[in-house]
Amino acid sequence: MKYLVWGLVVLLVILHHDLWNWDNDRLVLGFLPVTLAYHAGISVAASIVWFMATKFAWPNDLEEMTESATTAEEAEALS
Repeated sequence: MKYLVWGLVVLLVILHHDLWNWDNDRLVLGFLPVTLAYHAGISVAASIVWFMATKFAWPNDLEEMTESATTAEEAEALS
């Protein structure tokens, strides 16, 4: 699942550069330029991918590693 999240991040980076929409003068819902609507969609997709990253690709033992490193540093400082 971690590789899927990384793949989606790379896909979002590529899709963020929308050179094909700059000459488009259409409006979405009658008032929103296509490029602005496109970037709103990219923002929503980025938030979903970030949620997936924290849910599926975040290290489970990160807090334990931080606590053990802090404890080791405190023990070293006291000696």
